[in-house]
Amino acid sequence: MITDLNQLLAQEAKLQFQSFDHQTAWEIGCLLKENAEQRSVAVAIEIVKNRHCLFSFAMPNTTPDNQAWIERKRNVVERYHHSSWYMGQYYQAKGKTIQQASFVDEKQFAPYGGSFPLIIKGTGVVGAISVSGLPQYEDHKLLVDTLAQYLASQAR
Repeated sequence: MITDLNQLLAQEAKLQFQSFDHQTAWEIGCLLKENAEQRSVAVAIEIVKNRHCLFSFAMPNTTPDNQAWIERKRNVVERYHHSSWYMGQYYQAKGKTIQQASFVDEKQFAPYGGSFPLIIKGTGVVGAISVSGLPQYEDHKLLVDTLAQYLASQAR
């Protein structure tokens, strides 16, 4: 389990896109679904760019609660421009909650693994790629593993 803040920042620096469109969202969303199926787990998936949902899918055995968790984790990414897992680890290292440090409502912001910034090189954060359904670090790991796999396939 990666909890080192520098390693988490390195993930964000590495997992960036040259460009990102509707087709890219579809391909990554489908790859997330396939990777979840290969792990025999069920997740809800959402990909948002510029506050526009480009991909959303809820696998069997997920619930509306998973979508609520996605929204709360995505809010963290949109506000802080870091993964929700990073922000949880960041505030844990400070000995504070995100609510204490930033005065945000815990009903709207969840600094738990499962939402990753959609970063376009030379532009910055333009959205979030999110999953919910697993323990928080496993949500984060599914995301970063899938993004690394996708980006490696595009580099060929």
